[in-house]
Amino acid sequence: MQEKLSEKLWFLRRPLQVFADFFILCLSFFFSYLLRFDFSLPQYYLENALNQLPLVVLIQFLSLFLVGGYSILWRYISLDDVKIFLKAAAISSFVLVSLRLLLPSDFVRWQVPLSITLMHTVFAFSGLLALRLARRLFYEISEKKNFSRRRRVKAKPALLIGAGRIGSAIVKEISGRADAEISIKGFVDDDKRKVGALINGIKILGTTADLPRLVNELKIELVVITLDEAQGKQIRDILEVCRQIPVKTQIVPSLNEIVGGRVSINRIRDVQIEDLLGREPINLDLQNLHEFLSKKIVLVTGAGGSIGSELVRQIARFSPSLILLVERAEGALFQIERSLKNDFPELRYEPLVADVADRSRMYDIFSRFNPQVIFHAAAHKHVPLMEKNVVEAIKNNVFATVLLAELAGRTDAETFVLISTDKAVNPVSVMGASKRLAEIAVQSFHERYKTRFISVRFGNVLGSNGSVVPIFLEQILRGGPVTVTDPNMKRYFMTISEAVQLVLQAGSIGKGGEIFILDMGKPVRILDLAEDMIRLSGLRPYEDIEIVFTGRRPGEKLFEELEVLGENMVKTGHPKIFIGKINKYPSSEVKKMLESLQVAVSEGDERKIRLLINDFLPEANVEVCEEAAEVS
Repeated sequence: MQEKLSEKLWFLRRPLQVFADFFILCLSFFFSYLLRFDFSLPQYYLENALNQLPLVVLIQFLSLFLVGGYSILWRYISLDDVKIFLKAAAISSFVLVSLRLLLPSDFVRWQVPLSITLMHTVFAFSGLLALRLARRLFYEISEKKNFSRRRRVKAKPALLIGAGRIGSAIVKEISGRADAEISIKGFVDDDKRKVGALINGIKILGTTADLPRLVNELKIELVVITLDEAQGKQIRDILEVCRQIPVKTQIVPSLNEIVGGRVSINRIRDVQIEDLLGREPINLDLQNLHEFLSKKIVLVTGAGGSIGSELVRQIARFSPSLILLVERAEGALFQIERSLKNDFPELRYEPLVADVADRSRMYDIFSRFNPQVIFHAAAHKHVPLMEKNVVEAIKNNVFATVLLAELAGRTDAETFVLISTDKAVNPVSVMGASKRLAEIAVQSFHERYKTRFISVRFGNVLGSNGSVVPIFLEQILRGGPVTVTDPNMKRYFMTISEAVQLVLQAGSIGKGGEIFILDMGKPVRILDLAEDMIRLSGLRPYEDIEIVFTGRRPGEKLFEELEVLGENMVKTGHPKIFIGKINKYPSSEVKKMLESLQVAVSEGDERKIRLLINDFLPEANVEVCEEAAEVS
């Protein structure tokens, strides 16, 4: 209602623009009549035109108003806005043609000839559009003049590698900005059929093989990678060519990273290790996600962590009625709260300092807010640390999950999603085993409550807290050495954004009781990751920065897996999400296991916990000291 009122007030706020539209519509109408009669208009048709003019102009004004034509700021009109004018033209011409065909002959004075309607529609809406384009052109010229008087920016001559959607969008944005710090001299694209063509006035000058010559001839200071779906090998090859020239290289992130698909010059940045993964963009079922999250009360545990905070940001895009931010670390909670204030000022959220293992605090939160969707991301994830803190690993990863799942079921929450890990497969560490036990417990709750209980399993996340990437970066900044446990160690990797998008999608399609497994692509050798990071820092592995092998730590495997031995992967409607067909444990066995674990935890008996894990999980091989007593 308020938006419609604001649109009506537009007429009062910009009378000159309304008058200009009125003038264009009237002029084009009479011009159509003149053109129809070879600029010799008989008196009879002149009178008809004068009679028809108010009706025709009124219909066209109303059509433009109804489709939102008067909500467009003239100075920012874009190609997408042309659709609005086409809709208005179609509506107005439909009405006028209908009047022509349906009105009886007694109303001939209101029947605009079909040829006049056709010509007038074309002239009128082309004129309205041209008027707005002229306004934008005038605005951009005046802005450039004003900016040049205020500040003189020396724009860097640049080449764009990739003449696709992203490259085209960057050119379009830069051409409309006076403060752009780069001056685009041309495109480079390996599709030889494109060479010589123009995109938004910028020529495609050659392929990547021509880069050294083009950089030298055009005095290029910056090369920007604008490939729509860049593969890791492509980016590595481009970086190597640019390193040998040498010329500075930056990148516009893939559409997979740019959630929502908005490409902006502000997103040009240095190449990061995530770019070298080169994973394909994710296609999301946005309608399904809106139904899953829109107008819902959503609770996220670990909301200040790397996964939790990204979950919160992406959930916010789907307009939940309230997001509950559950986080034990005060500083992390403060940071995500600040982020939401800046990026989603209209969003309702509640920051809640809480430990997910605190029974009374979690009871209070669930009884006060009754969350409908729960994402449980809070967990202890560091493998070597959990080998030294076994009791805490079980308390936090198993029993906190059991507590939250039970509360979700008792309060009739719609969906409970557990964030799991590939380390839960054939676990050799306490951390991995604790997450596998959590998966089993969550599955058992699905049989007892209406809530959809779902687990989502994936591998390492680049850049997450405690992950290898920030550790390597810190070591490089110190001058080395970079420490790698084993030259053959491999891990699955995802970007945080990609992992969270797939978690949300899995939550929306799950029926309950599933363990979803995300497509992690090909495993990455940790040594390759270390070498790439050193090169991205402008240094040479083994020469400028040493790489030292330290040996595997307790609980670590050379290769992580995504499937439990004997389980099958079943496809879902999404190409990157699978269901692990895993045999469920009987509820009685799960209950007995949890009771035994609870006793061992309360006694602080780490040996007994390890024995219980190996006894209950046939696929587990958690190390136990030889003197450990048998489990009774």
